[in-house]
Amino acid sequence: MKPHVICHMVASLDGRIITSRWGAAPTTKAYETTAATFDAQAWLCGRVTMEKDFTDGLAPDLRPGTAPPDRHDFVADKEATSFAVAIDAHGKLGWEAGHIDADHLISVLTEQASDEYLAYLRRQGVSYIFGGTKELDFKLVLDKLSQLFPIKTILLEGGGHVNGSLLKAGLVDELSLLHYPVIDGAASSAAVFELGKQPGPPAKLRLKHVEQLPDGLVWLRYDVLGHH
Repeated sequence: MKPHVICHMVASLDGRIITSRWGAAPTTKAYETTAATFDAQAWLCGRVTMEKDFTDGLAPDLRPGTAPPDRHDFVADKEATSFAVAIDAHGKLGWEAGHIDADHLISVLTEQASDEYLAYLRRQGVSYIFGGTKELDFKLVLDKLSQLFPIKTILLEGGGHVNGSLLKAGLVDELSLLHYPVIDGAASSAAVFELGKQPGPPAKLRLKHVEQLPDGLVWLRYDVLGHH
């Protein structure tokens, strides 16, 4: 049974998501407060977002010749009830510990990740799952997350390429969007959903909630109806 996926993002009025360009934008509190209204057991980010916001570019401490006992999915903490999921296809992120705050870390890899990197994750107490041989199959990833961990609802929190990949695969159930009153306009700034050179048909959504928040933010919630 696939977890329920809610894409939860802050965006400028033109759909850009690099908030650092907006000055001291008071978006963090509103973002966390609205996120807390969802009964989610996990949040998920792509490698670039994790590196920028959580690992500060820390390099993994790889020890030549080290290897895990096998190359199967690995659950480091069987008691954990809340999770941070890092999409890291090739195994590049460094971690100081097996958790971010109180959330246990799960690394999502392809089979391209090295033995040394798997051994490193085990030393750090980080769980990991394999989501494909060379490319990630996000349906498989979500299935494994619900089978191996007590995850029923996931907040998908970017970046644009990870959001786009899950949307394109028909795996996003809801969109929770905080619109901040700024027009970004930078072509270099990622959008909420980046669908690549072959975007496929547009995804249709149904509006189900509108709320005005402090600091000019508007909170929009949609059900994703699928592609038409």
